[in-house]
Amino acid sequence: MKMASEPPAAAAEALIPQFQLERLLNQDQAGRRIVLLGTIASKPAILLAERAAFATDTAHLSSFASSLENIKNLGANDIYNWFLASSTSTPDPASQPPDLKLNLIYPCGEQHVKKYSQQGMRMVTETPEIYRDYVRPFIQKKREEGRLNWVFNIIEGRTEQEDVIYREHGEEGFLLLPDLNWDRKTMTSLHLLGIVERRDVWSVRDLQRKHITWVKHMRQKLLDATVKLYPELEKDQLKLYVHYQPTYYHFHIHIVHVALEASGTQATGKALGLENIIGQLEMLQAKPAEVGDEAGMADVSLTYHLGEASELWTDVFQPLKTGRNREMK
Repeated sequence: MKMASEPPAAAAEALIPQFQLERLLNQDQAGRRIVLLGTIASKPAILLAERAAFATDTAHLSSFASSLENIKNLGANDIYNWFLASSTSTPDPASQPPDLKLNLIYPCGEQHVKKYSQQGMRMVTETPEIYRDYVRPFIQKKREEGRLNWVFNIIEGRTEQEDVIYREHGEEGFLLLPDLNWDRKTMTSLHLLGIVERRDVWSVRDLQRKHITWVKHMRQKLLDATVKLYPELEKDQLKLYVHYQPTYYHFHIHIVHVALEASGTQATGKALGLENIIGQLEMLQAKPAEVGDEAGMADVSLTYHLGEASELWTDVFQPLKTGRNREMK
C-alpha cells in the first residue's frame, strides 16, 4: 500500500530546523529584521527573520508585563525609566538574550497620553508671525510647567553622568550621551543626543546667525566624539538633525546612523537636517550688516506635521484654520 505523501505545510515547516548558518547578510529596521545566509541539505538558502507584531487582544495585553523575563534597567531619570527584557521564558532566563527594549514613564501625565495615542496627523505652516504671536508663548508656557527637570538633572550632573560620552562646559557648552531609545549595541540603529547647557535656546527657532560658529563647533565635536567611541563608524555614516516641533523645549541634536530608517521622528515634517539649518544661517550671514546678528530661524516659515490630539493643533493651528483665533490659555 502506497504511503500518503507528507502534507506540503509540514514539509515546509520541517525545513527551518535544518537551516545551518553561514553568515549574517543584513540587519535593518533598527535591528528588528535580520537576513541570514546558510544551507539546508547542503544547498544554499536565505532566511529572513522579522519580529512579529504584538498581539493586541485584551487577554495577551493584560498578561504582557507580568510575562517578561530577565528585566534589566538601563537607566532612570525623573519619571523616565528604560529597560531591556526577554519576552519568552527559558529554563535559564539569564542566558536568554533580550528581545525587547522598554520605556516606562511613571507617573505619566495627560500630555504623555496625548503624545502616544493613535491620532490623525495634520501638516501646518508656521510663519514668523504665527511663531511670534502664538507658538512662542505656547513654548514659554510649557517650559514654565517644569517638564524639563529630567534634562536639567543631566546638565547639572545629578543623573546619567556615567553615560556622558563627551562634554564641554560654559556658556556654549554641551554634552553627548546615548538616546534612551537605543539598545546601546546595534550600530545600525545608533542614536545619540547632543544637549546644550545654555537655557536661552529653546528650539531651532532660537538659532541666529551669530550662533553659526558655535553650531559648527558642536557638529564637529559631536562627530569626533562618536567615531572615537565607536571606531567601527566613520563620520559620513552619521546624520545629525533636530526636531521641530521637538518633544521638549531645550535645544538638542540627534546623532544617528545613516542606515536607521527615516520613519516616524526622522521623517519629513518632523526632522530638520543640521547641515541645512547651518546653510540657512549662512545665507542670513551673507546678507547686509543692517539685517543684524539677531536674524535667524525665527524669521523663516517652517512646515511640519502635528497630531490632532496635540495642544499646538487644538489650541493654535485648528483655531487659526477655522478663523477662531483665540488667546493662548
